[in-house]
Amino acid sequence: MPGSSRTTPAWLPVLVIIIAMCSIQSGASLAKSLFPLVGAPGVTALRLALGTLILVVVFKPWRLRFEKAKRLPLLFYGLSLGAMNYLFYLSIQRIPLGIAVALEFTGPLAVALFASRRAVDFVWVVLAVVGLWFLLPLGQQVAHVDLPGAALALGAGAGWAVYILTGQRVGEEHGAATVSAGSLIAAIVFVPIGVMQTGDALWHWSLLPLGLAIAILSTALPYSLEMIALTRLPTRTFGTLMSMEPALAAISGMIFLNETLTLTQWLALLAIVTASMGSALTVRGGSTIKEVDIS
Repeated sequence: MPGSSRTTPAWLPVLVIIIAMCSIQSGASLAKSLFPLVGAPGVTALRLALGTLILVVVFKPWRLRFEKAKRLPLLFYGLSLGAMNYLFYLSIQRIPLGIAVALEFTGPLAVALFASRRAVDFVWVVLAVVGLWFLLPLGQQVAHVDLPGAALALGAGAGWAVYILTGQRVGEEHGAATVSAGSLIAAIVFVPIGVMQTGDALWHWSLLPLGLAIAILSTALPYSLEMIALTRLPTRTFGTLMSMEPALAAISGMIFLNETLTLTQWLALLAIVTASMGSALTVRGGSTIKEVDIS
């Protein structure tokens, strides 16, 4: 309707996506604060179990019907979703939150850059590589980052890339509801792994409110807000705003976890943010990958 666009202020969807990103990183900070009690696998199990329960209630995935050709991509979609969560939580057990998110962000950045062959995109590749060089402890301990933790974050980024590629394939028909089916697959595989690795420590009622808060902050609330923003923002603008997430993660780590970064780490993180933002702004045809950050 002609009048509907005037009823929504232009700044409102931008505010919505910023709130969604802050919610995700607050949930990650809360999850990390639980690591001393149940470890990263236990938090992964809580997050996936409770987050999936919320999504299943909302979207009712048993009503969805997928073509035979899309069932294998759906399986990989769900497995990549679970692996992304599992590896990301393992990584932030060892490295600061902002660095982990920056390294994980190389997954969707790589997907965007591999889809283009223009000269300007090599600028973003160089910036991303420079950022990675100074974030990873290569040669010298320039960034003082734990190498296995960095590798886990990069693994989470690879999972995110697979999640995007398979999500595009299986999400065309059912849209937002597809994530409930994928989350159910992820929960079936990774919740038992988390339970086995955690043991009896996970079976305490006192953990339920915190687990529910993590599921809401990291899954239900930001996912809903990002879907609202996607329908009201150009995809280029959405991708540009999402590029702020590593910086917001670093700030969240400073506020909630007392994590600090060196000047070199901040500059490296800025290089990766700039590469992602530049990729979103210069993508051909003004379109970019529609993605939901569920890390």
